Amino acid sequence: MGPGELEVWLNHFEHHARHRRRIPRGLCDVLKADERLRIASSIATFQIGECSEGRTLLRAAERFARQNHVPHLVRIFELLIREEQRHASLLRAFMQDHRIPLKKADWTDRVFRLIRRLAGLQLYLSVLTCAELIGKVYYRALESATDCKRLQVLCRAIVSDELAHIGFETQLLFTLRAARAAPLRALTLPAHRTFFAITAAVVWLTHRSVLRRSGHSARSFLRSCLAQYAFYLEPTAPDRGLQVSSWR
Repeated sequence: MGPGELEVWLNHFEHHARHRRRIPRGLCDVLKADERLRIASSIATFQIGECSEGRTLLRAAERFARQNHVPHLVRIFELLIREEQRHASLLRAFMQDHRIPLKKADWTDRVFRLIRRLAGLQLYLSVLTCAELIGKVYYRALESATDCKRLQVLCRAIVSDELAHIGFETQLLFTLRAARAAPLRALTLPAHRTFFAITAAVVWLTHRSVLRRSGHSARSFLRSCLAQYAFYLEPTAPDRGLQVSSWR
């Protein structure tokens, strides 16, 4: 995958920036008291996670793009971060309309942010991709946890955007992995999968009221998350990554 495909990604995110995601007016927006109690803490935690300014990611992307002469990369990440921030804004508006308290901080979000600051682009992307893959399962569960049509459409919109985020991020992650020596890849891949499984287990423990309501048990939630991981991050095709050498 060369500069032409990166330009396609750029066009995708620029199109979404020009046509910002909005939730249609007039949708049923009734949230029952028991539903509000069930989702309040959980949705507030995920809302924090969508708020990142992405400064660490942008610095890492700038270094990588400069060293490897990669066009469009920084701009794509700028647009991707803005899209995540729009998700946070939509979630915040929903929460405020239903008097769900916003959180200023959450320990799981602080841990994710700390890990992302520890190293360069590959580690950041590894952590970010874990969060988005698990988030994809979570938002589908949240969609079915209440009868509120507005929240259901909001969850579908976020998942739709994150499908593109995951596609782009995993392609770039494959590129970074391919640049490493085979013995090092053999060590890092199991470590990443273990980290992913532990993260999914933590999400189950901290959001199980929502996940149980959607029909998940701990086992089925972990199985769903690992299926996402296997689909996106354990392909057999040799050409999933971006060909960095073609940009030099």
